[in-house]
Amino acid sequence: MTAILIPDELRRDVIETRRAIHAQPELGFEETSTSKLIASRLQKFGYDVHTGIAETGVVGVLRGKAPGRTIMLRADMDALPIDEENSHAFRSRVAGKMHACGHDGHVAILLGAAALIADRKEDISGTVCLLFQPAEEGRGGAKRMIDEGVIERFEIERAYGLHLLSRQPVGTLGFREGALCASGDTIEVKIRARGGHGAMPHETPDPIVTAATFITSLQQVVSRFVDPMQPAVVTIGAIHGGTIHNVIPASLQMLGTVRAFSDDVRSAMPERIERVLKACCEMSGAQFDFTYDWRYPVTANDPEQARYARQLATTLGEERVLDIEPLTGSEDFSFFAQRVPACFFTLGSQGGPSSANAHHSSTFDIDERALEVGVQMMTALALDAPRHSP
Repeated sequence: MTAILIPDELRRDVIETRRAIHAQPELGFEETSTSKLIASRLQKFGYDVHTGIAETGVVGVLRGKAPGRTIMLRADMDALPIDEENSHAFRSRVAGKMHACGHDGHVAILLGAAALIADRKEDISGTVCLLFQPAEEGRGGAKRMIDEGVIERFEIERAYGLHLLSRQPVGTLGFREGALCASGDTIEVKIRARGGHGAMPHETPDPIVTAATFITSLQQVVSRFVDPMQPAVVTIGAIHGGTIHNVIPASLQMLGTVRAFSDDVRSAMPERIERVLKACCEMSGAQFDFTYDWRYPVTANDPEQARYARQLATTLGEERVLDIEPLTGSEDFSFFAQRVPACFFTLGSQGGPSSANAHHSSTFDIDERALEVGVQMMTALALDAPRHSP
């Protein structure tokens, strides 16, 4: 493949686009301004543009003159409900909303690639679908698009996506065959008792003590019930209960997350967690309500597609390519990967202390030098995958 060069004007435009989106973040299924910007740009570049998919989703289609596969390149658009604490000029101007995971960069990268791909339309075989997805952050925008028939409507045969990663050196591309991102499910627990006086705890079951016993015992689900060679995580992230010093509350609520890299481990989690909860409540005399919400499956890369994309990435420089370990974060790209052979990969965005903060933190930021590499990789996939992808 010939070198993919980014003109200075396009490089500046990608950065400016990322900053404009960053300054005006929109939450899941509310990305109206972002989707309008995307649709306008794609129309300008000559794509066949489809809007209103899963409310705010956009798909741009470019058909080559030669036969080939139909591939999908995906970028997610939504922000998070976080107050930004960075001080740069393009910080969020919307209270309580922030691009704290890099989705602003994903959109800017794919729009930059869209311009290059359109300029090289004569080199395209098959069809390239640029899919801009709403609501990745916990609301399952990918599944919503699939349920609305996006795979069948555009006859998608292969899918590729990237994610900026603050723990990875700027401009590097990370690949892994098989499971890359963990499944992400949630639990909701309500412990019910009668309530009573804090000075007379013997007269009523205490949901706070019961919850404390449950949280401690819950750690055995991973340490004693899951094969130590199979990673898993069970975390209680919120506890709500009680009003004052000397009152035993009548109820208490807990919220938690469950992660796994194996479908077998994941499927066993509800029964194992509920068994521990039931035992703790029987011991104290409390009652419980338990809800397990199946959310995002394991993001598993097709081995052939992962090998193919990794090899293609070496054309951008062998030194850029990394073999990475699994990530315990979850991704709704997993729904696309369940439907067609797919590869999801990472793009390093850490160039120093200011771009090393964790995703979903109020000080998250990226080194914008990563954007150029993302544009190059997405363009390379568009030019090569419809013709050569296994």
